[in-house]
Amino acid sequence: MNEMSSRAAPASVGLDAGRLSRLDRAIEAGIAAGEIPGAVVLVARDGKVAHHRAFGYRDREAGAAMGTDSIFRIASMTKPVTSLAVMMLVEEGAIQIGYPVSRWLPELGNLRVAVEEGYDGPPAEVPTVPAAREITVQDLLRHTSGLTYGFMGTDPVHRLYDAVNPNDPNNTNAEMVAKLGTLPLRFHPGSTWEYSVATDVLGRLVEVVSGQPLDQFFAERITGPLGMADTGFVVEPAAHGRIAEAQIDPATGKRPPQWDVRNKPNRLGGGGALVSTSSDYLRLCRMFLNGGELEGRRYLSRKTLEWMTADHLHAGIAVSRAAKERIKSMSPGPDTGQGFGLGFGVRLVAGMSVLPGSAGDFFWAGSQGTCFWIDPKERLIAIFMMQAPEPREHYRHLMRELVYQAIVD
Repeated sequence: MNEMSSRAAPASVGLDAGRLSRLDRAIEAGIAAGEIPGAVVLVARDGKVAHHRAFGYRDREAGAAMGTDSIFRIASMTKPVTSLAVMMLVEEGAIQIGYPVSRWLPELGNLRVAVEEGYDGPPAEVPTVPAAREITVQDLLRHTSGLTYGFMGTDPVHRLYDAVNPNDPNNTNAEMVAKLGTLPLRFHPGSTWEYSVATDVLGRLVEVVSGQPLDQFFAERITGPLGMADTGFVVEPAAHGRIAEAQIDPATGKRPPQWDVRNKPNRLGGGGALVSTSSDYLRLCRMFLNGGELEGRRYLSRKTLEWMTADHLHAGIAVSRAAKERIKSMSPGPDTGQGFGLGFGVRLVAGMSVLPGSAGDFFWAGSQGTCFWIDPKERLIAIFMMQAPEPREHYRHLMRELVYQAIVD
């Protein structure tokens, strides 16, 4: 069943069309104010698409209108796809998540941990101690590896990441892992949640275990079978006219940094390099909501999906200050009522979060402005696509608030 054939009137799935129009008006106001160039919204419930609209411009400067088939850089919404790939290999017995990742990627064995507290010297000379234990695959899936991103802060290890740049798109995945093996960890593995390049490492793990480049594994095992025809690491020439672009910032006269999606990159980044459409990503979400199956084909078992969407952070795992400052409302912790599973943020309680939702919903977002969540209790999938990095938090909040207020049955 394709997306268009599964359309339904909002009222037939317990949504109020008038209330959904509040979301439309909020997006239109943001476009008129110049905050964002355009967006695509998709809301599905009970297996039916109740709201799917395009707003504004795919490319404001070119005067090109947004379409529901526009192609977006989905950045960290790549992470659930890579995590799915890992768990498919787990189900085949090729990976065990409790094992050290050095079993497959020896460059990441015998790492050291930076002692950053009180140190104010050159980042390259930060003192280190041996890691208390090795990084496991589970650590990578749940972001407790001790790895980080350079943009997460200004501590010595963050600055080292900026200097060494393991995420350089000119690196292959193998070269990225080799660089990471030369850097100290920020935390002892398993001790602290900090958002990181961990899922990029998982992309390399998939390559090594499967013997295939990541794009080939995705195409043969995930995006191809799911019918996600516009999802990949490059946009083919015939589809260049559907690429959504960020608008020029009047303060700088430039677009915010975006990677080239018209040419295949050297590094097939499992943490954030895919492009996709709202309809494509819906198919992935439908499979997750259906317990690992879509249209008669099974990708994961129901129990594996339950495992992935359960909280994997125990009370002894801290959440870093950098994560709270940079990840904000998506950060796990007792103060947000959220945890983290094997590739997703997961909501643990109805309250605590500044955003509405249900216990058991799972979610993530991308730095370029995209986000999604799946609410099994409400049989709901919501996807928001735009290319506007700066106001992404505001519109992510609006999307949550204005979708939930439209549920009336």
